[in-house]
Amino acid sequence: MKRIVPIILLICLIMSLGLTACTQNAPAPAGNETPNAEKPKEKVTLNMSVTSASGSTWEKGALKFAELVNERTGGMVEIKVYPNEQLSGGNQGKGIEMLMTGATDLTYHSNIIYSIMDERFGVISLPFLFSSVEDIDKALAGEGGKAINELLLEKNVVGLGFGENGFRQLTTGKKPVRSLEDIKNMKIRIPGMKMYTSLFKALGADPLTMNFAEVFTALQQGTIDGHENPIDTIYAAKIHEVQKYITMWDYSYDAIILGMNKDRFESFDAETQQIFRDAAKEACEYQIKLNREVAEEELKIFQDAGMEIITLTEEQKQPFREAVQVVYEEYEPIMGKELIDLFRGN
Repeated sequence: MKRIVPIILLICLIMSLGLTACTQNAPAPAGNETPNAEKPKEKVTLNMSVTSASGSTWEKGALKFAELVNERTGGMVEIKVYPNEQLSGGNQGKGIEMLMTGATDLTYHSNIIYSIMDERFGVISLPFLFSSVEDIDKALAGEGGKAINELLLEKNVVGLGFGENGFRQLTTGKKPVRSLEDIKNMKIRIPGMKMYTSLFKALGADPLTMNFAEVFTALQQGTIDGHENPIDTIYAAKIHEVQKYITMWDYSYDAIILGMNKDRFESFDAETQQIFRDAAKEACEYQIKLNREVAEEELKIFQDAGMEIITLTEEQKQPFREAVQVVYEEYEPIMGKELIDLFRGN
């Protein structure tokens, strides 16, 4: 019996050593590797800046995005939305700089504002480039959109999706614009984009830039003759209260980019990155649908308020198209013919 006890103890020791060795040599369970980027283990809060005011379709799209991300990450990623360019003190250009440096995590900014940093972003807004929203949707979902996303990466921004500010229309106070002769010498307020200065000069107008907050008063007092903007912006700023005419000419398109700081994006694992992309796609589709619906409703409000709506036919647009061909000649060397052709569908 005394000899049996040591043998049993020896067997137990050998088995114990064997099990320890197996545990040390066994591979880690699948998915437990330590990657460069991991899922959030604690709740993460991201800040998102939106240019337009509270209640706009921009803000609604951003809030939809935040809701979807929060839901699909099980509450681990919260996105706080700041409308009216609060994070940059109202400076849209600074808002994009903050996104590039990572001071802000996400933004909804117009491609027109991006063109301040790089004029190639203005390609989307070249005059009379698109004849329908279907053409736009196709271009941004295809090679044109891919090219813009590549430009964004150069700025340390990941393009998650494209929303819509819309086709830009012309409002005037003293007389309607139906022809090139009508717009000649008119003082038209334009955004601070060089291409628009060339464009309106080509049309024979007198373009000038000013802070948008000053536009309502300038139009009311007759300091300027007109201005241009998408329908929802015209409505939100109550421009229809101080302008008698609106010319629907779809002369330029304004996209909004849902961008995320590249370093911040890459700090998340692949699964969470895909959640960002999928949520952005759904949120942008929602924002675009909403933007197009409210535009129809707002035009009815304009009409009821006594505004005359002039919708140019394709034949009436043709002289305007011909007049702005010089803009393409000027900007082809700057933007690149290859990039422009991606949006022309060539």
